[in-house]
Amino acid sequence: MSKNSFFDEQTEQSLVKATIVSKYFDVWANVIISTQKRYPGRSSGKIAYIDLFAGPGRYDDGTQSTPIKILKNAIEKPDIRNRLVTLFNDKDEENSRSLEKAIRELPGVETLKHKPQVENKEVGEEIVKMFEEMNLVPTLFFVDPWGYKGLSLRLVNSVLKDWGCDCIFFFNYNRINMGLSNPMVKEHMDALFGEERADALRPSLNGVSPSKREAMIVEELCQSIKSYENRYTLPFTFKDARGRRTSHHLIFISKNFRGYEIMKDIMARESSSQTEGIPSFEYNPADFLPKQCLLFQLSRPLNDLKEMLLKEFAGQTLTMRGIYEQHNVDTPYIKKNYKNVLLELEEKGKIAASNHRKGTFGDSVMATFPKL
Repeated sequence: MSKNSFFDEQTEQSLVKATIVSKYFDVWANVIISTQKRYPGRSSGKIAYIDLFAGPGRYDDGTQSTPIKILKNAIEKPDIRNRLVTLFNDKDEENSRSLEKAIRELPGVETLKHKPQVENKEVGEEIVKMFEEMNLVPTLFFVDPWGYKGLSLRLVNSVLKDWGCDCIFFFNYNRINMGLSNPMVKEHMDALFGEERADALRPSLNGVSPSKREAMIVEELCQSIKSYENRYTLPFTFKDARGRRTSHHLIFISKNFRGYEIMKDIMARESSSQTEGIPSFEYNPADFLPKQCLLFQLSRPLNDLKEMLLKEFAGQTLTMRGIYEQHNVDTPYIKKNYKNVLLELEEKGKIAASNHRKGTFGDSVMATFPKL
């Protein structure tokens, strides 16, 4: 697909991506604004949404892209409408003009307290330096480059440094996978992974299977992001139309567990499949086709969770919420998985639990694990 044809028609994958971003923005904005209201003297009262690779605003088939979804959300909600500052950028002049037109035509756009700003700049050193020197208001930062140029750890860090700032970036796995073995783009790969990590990663990828290679690349990228400070990362995978190869990954980054929890719940709901109630954190068009169920019958991931909890919390007494918070990070499990597993462990006499209503396991219920 050529770059020019990318915006002809919105694919299912693009719709899911836009849905994840816009849903998170809505919840994130409400959480930040509630905090600002409780502590009015600690902030300017503004929030921001920044998209440096914003595109034209609409696909040729008329479907609204992410920037327009974000602005529509803001227009409909007075709290957001009166606080939101937006910056949209696209180095393609035609895309920028199209986005400006789509914004002007958006019903109610004039009610936004802060007029949306549309820029037409190359994403590089100048923009990174500008963000590094600014004290940003709480910002949701979305980075969706065509390939990998402009996407760097330094860019991500320049926004995440300030309170209330989260980042979502969409990266083209195929291009980055190829770029790691291409000396012509070494500079770009080093900027994304960090030179030391990229140099260590390249030889380790030789001779490994495609699936393992992908896991290693995504893991190394997430570890690079985490290495700067205490951060939560959450990847979501997009498969191609046939469901055989990965096309992109959406990576979420937050310094706050609450943000991680919110996004995990959103990504879980947008996953195209689940096994025993455990979401795939993947959008795969092939999941909507008839398939054999044998592999799903043989896979028992909830049993794995039971064994992990019995081992990790042996001899301890914790609330359900405490167990969930301590264990779920960097796993595919969501809160309801923990509640279901703890209920089953209690029913089988493998743990003891404080008084609670039959068939439920609330956040405050205490669970006592036997010693090994």
